[in-house]
Amino acid sequence: MSVIDTVNDREATATRLLKSSVEKSYEPHLDIDWDAPLVDGLWGLPEHRASLYGTPLWEGLTDEQRRTLTIHEVCSVARIGLWFEIILMQMLLRYAYDRDPRRAHIQYALTEIADECRHSIMFAKMTERYGVPDYAPTGLTHQLGRLFKTVGYGPAMFGGTLFVEEILDRFQRESMRDETVQPLTRMVNKIHVTEEARHVRYAREELQRIMPKVTRSQRELGRYLLARIAFVVARNLVHPAVYTSVGIAPEEGRRAALANPHWQESLRWSAEKCVAFLRDQGLVGGPTELLWRKAYLV
Repeated sequence: MSVIDTVNDREATATRLLKSSVEKSYEPHLDIDWDAPLVDGLWGLPEHRASLYGTPLWEGLTDEQRRTLTIHEVCSVARIGLWFEIILMQMLLRYAYDRDPRRAHIQYALTEIADECRHSIMFAKMTERYGVPDYAPTGLTHQLGRLFKTVGYGPAMFGGTLFVEEILDRFQRESMRDETVQPLTRMVNKIHVTEEARHVRYAREELQRIMPKVTRSQRELGRYLLARIAFVVARNLVHPAVYTSVGIAPEEGRRAALANPHWQESLRWSAEKCVAFLRDQGLVGGPTELLWRKAYLV
């Protein structure tokens, strides 16, 4: 039996996901108490997931500075997530534009766009509530986003979606269960994890359907685009400017984070399940695997 034969029927999966979307979705404007006070002594994300954790720079910070840094880092991670969700919405709209909207598969693509729109607003409101700057990707990264949303299709589109959503999911599942983390972070993560589980299933099954049909050149292009987006996202999870919040020069903080074995291990941990699946689909391997290694994702 081929891989494609073992995947659920496209319309059946979409119908179940549409039903689940009706039964279990959130409205962040209503389901998060944006006026609730922040809790003194709690972290923005688990302490051991901070990019400088275990470094001499980390040891030189006070506990209050360490907590402050994690607030800025969780907002930076959310901002790169927001950046990619806007890219994904554009790709999904283009995908739906060319297809029959009567199909449940396309109706779910439109539903996912609505979910991502709410998530983007939610991430923006969290950053606003924490009172931190907008850690938007700058320069080349911003322009690469324009390119990827234009040329990303098929393997790159669904593979890229899986990569970004699953590494965020790994960090967020851990964080939302950690009582040392601010309730605001935990609730935002709970909403995102719940709704993204449907998006991940949609992308994962579609990738399994299309990969047996792609040509060698399409697979190699998909590998390259996916490796490039993985590298860019991994390098931009923590914006260098976050370190100024605790008096560390951006480039000094960035160098320390990239050389930090704890942060490198966190990146590999966040991506390990997704990378295994993408490798099985033929989208990780060959010369472009160097980018995955340089990003500490394998």
